[in-house]
Amino acid sequence: MQSRPVIGIATQTQEPIPGELPRVWIMGQKYIHVLRTVGALPWLIPLLQDDEDTLRAIYERLDAVFLTGGVDVDPSTYQETRTSLCGVTDPERDWTEVRLIRWALEDGKPLLGVCRGIQAINVACGGTLYQDLTAQYPNAIKHDYFPTPTQWSRDYLAHDITIDPQSRLGAILGAERLLVNSMHHQGVQRLAPGLRPSAFAPDGLIEGFEGTNGSFVLAVQWHPEELAATHEPMRRLFSAFVEAARAFAHAPTSP
Repeated sequence: MQSRPVIGIATQTQEPIPGELPRVWIMGQKYIHVLRTVGALPWLIPLLQDDEDTLRAIYERLDAVFLTGGVDVDPSTYQETRTSLCGVTDPERDWTEVRLIRWALEDGKPLLGVCRGIQAINVACGGTLYQDLTAQYPNAIKHDYFPTPTQWSRDYLAHDITIDPQSRLGAILGAERLLVNSMHHQGVQRLAPGLRPSAFAPDGLIEGFEGTNGSFVLAVQWHPEELAATHEPMRRLFSAFVEAARAFAHAPTSP
């Protein structure tokens, strides 16, 4: 049996419910199940803003880092003033993920980001975000198909994307156009150095990018974990990530 690479996933803060629950760290189960089914060992990471040594020790045991969806990235992380358009943020998660991303980039450790994850990687690399696409992005289509009890679902195919066939993403997905789900109101504004776009929404918004130095650095704006069970290209995205993590784990170390 092939070894199962360890994939680190930062959690998110859930504030306390007075009289019911203390402050906790949470993460959606779908991410865990998808990684597990393609051969990974998922490892949930606590948000230890006051203990970088422990975070680093956790990081050293990982073969790759996965950045999931979640709340908005705080604008202070990309040196902008927060506006009323920005939603709920989690500064402790921002702090944790920025460090995990930068360490992984330094080491060539594989990175995969989805939804908030594409935004976190861009910010950690020096890019910026639109705090709200409807208000700030010219000619924006609707991107915020957030599910409700009466309309849409997490696997609702909201719009198509075009994919660069010469990109790593294009090679993995095996298509130049696909329908995707869409559950976000922020997006990549200025793309960071060292990243290249590989997929676009109909309004031109970046829906995917990848690194330029040969390491596995890939991120998408949609939620492929919600589609992987029924759309083979989305499952291949996770399989390729896990294979990259396995290759990293078995790569010879420098003397």
